[in-house]
Amino acid sequence: MTTAAPHSPRIPRADWDRPPHNRWAFHHIREILPTAEVWRGSGPVSALPRRPFRLDDVRFQAARGELTIRQFLDDSFTDGFIVLKDGAIVFERYMNGMTERSAHLSQSVAKSLTGALIGILSHRGALDPNGLVTDYLPELKATGYDGATLQQILDMSSGVAYDETYTDPFSDVGQTDVASGWKPKPAGDTRAWPRSIWQQILGLKQCNAEHGARFNYRSIETDVLAFVAERVTGQRLPQLISAEIWQKLGCEENSYYTVDAEGYALADGGFNATLRDYARFGLMIAQDGVIDGRQVVPAAWIAETRRGDPDQFDADYRATMPFGAYRNQFWLPDYRGRATNCLGVFGQWIHADPDTGIVIVKLSSWPDFLDDARFVEQEAACAAVKRALVHA
Repeated sequence: MTTAAPHSPRIPRADWDRPPHNRWAFHHIREILPTAEVWRGSGPVSALPRRPFRLDDVRFQAARGELTIRQFLDDSFTDGFIVLKDGAIVFERYMNGMTERSAHLSQSVAKSLTGALIGILSHRGALDPNGLVTDYLPELKATGYDGATLQQILDMSSGVAYDETYTDPFSDVGQTDVASGWKPKPAGDTRAWPRSIWQQILGLKQCNAEHGARFNYRSIETDVLAFVAERVTGQRLPQLISAEIWQKLGCEENSYYTVDAEGYALADGGFNATLRDYARFGLMIAQDGVIDGRQVVPAAWIAETRRGDPDQFDADYRATMPFGAYRNQFWLPDYRGRATNCLGVFGQWIHADPDTGIVIVKLSSWPDFLDDARFVEQEAACAAVKRALVHA
């Protein structure tokens, strides 16, 4: 006697990234979506020595009262949390079924990997950030990207119209979910939807601002950069990230990208890796592009990345980052300092501070795409961790 398969999958295809399903899905993406491997290579793993420091009981003031780091982690849908000081692991915690070998979805943390790759290719002379994107992708002359420079796309200051409303399945970013293979079309909708990310980019015909006039966060900008990198090298993104970044970081594990129907790896949010390997990326950024004596990303590119223009931010962004800026696909939490953030929806975060030698990575599965209160609390927890370690 055979047993029939269940009528519905364990994780609903249209809602895998929504609560409660995302608590499991974010570190089991290979069981949900097609992926392409980013090989770690055959070289040695870069060492992360251990110098344990008790951070659980460190206290800080949050809007909801005084909290400990333990309470913060327990209450903020944490999957993994690690802190490095001067290249050593001082605190590491896995929660919600995640393990040291679990590859976790990065969401928009992935954008910073692409920004770093563009820096590497620029240093080699393979592309010029001040050049027009149509110099590399002439097909975009028929789109809103005509006249935009690579630097403007790196800084998300092109004027191309793209609606990043995550909760609207019919928005541009909702169409990206479909084009990338992450989601099916909304039930019953009969309109033509882009069948790939490249097709969606070619369909972005309108601008709602002059190129370079202001910062406006749009995920598709990162994919434009990735197609430029693929065009000038003749290689696909997973191979480029493997050869140019992942192998040179000395990562412990292979990572992977989700891919669309044409095999394109989703640069804007489809990257997955382990907690420690994300920490290695953050450590390299904090150390001016160097890890284990290897220059992975040019130091000049890292220095330029730390020079964001705060005047590009409007009130919406200043609500959570009063002194924030954005440069080369990285967030600057305070343009007056040198720390950088890599940020992704649902609570993904890498903080790299060269002045304190502290790197913090938090992987999460928040119930909401964005949560200003959680973000502000995370920044307060970050400051408390840094104070505790600097003054230890």
